[in-house]
Amino acid sequence: MKNYLQNGHVITVATPAGGIASGDGLIVGNIFGVAAYSAAEGDPLELATTGVYKLPKASAAALTLGARVAWDNTAKQVNTPGAGRFPIGVAADAAGNGVTSVAVRLDGVATAAD
Repeated sequence: MKNYLQNGHVITVATPAGGIASGDGLIVGNIFGVAAYSAAEGDPLELATTGVYKLPKASAAALTLGARVAWDNTAKQVNTPGAGRFPIGVAADAAGNGVTSVAVRLDGVATAAD
């Protein structure tokens, strides 16, 4: 196809105000992804929208393997789906109460927060 651009697993966006560190989660419009590297504000940034990533998790959230998860953009961590949280994928391992990170398989689906 002459109009094909890319597979979309990684897209390039402008780095938000304050910059970003490699591995941080980021919402741009209706897209969630993980920063491929650290970048300064305004610089081009590659954002991974699919794959499995270890991300910070709300300590009190109890997640089972395969549970739907969402990004709490205020706390910058994975939590259970709920109002104001951005759906991002499923837990790729179990992570109980007191655990502060979880492996997440990103959906790569553009969606808005509840």
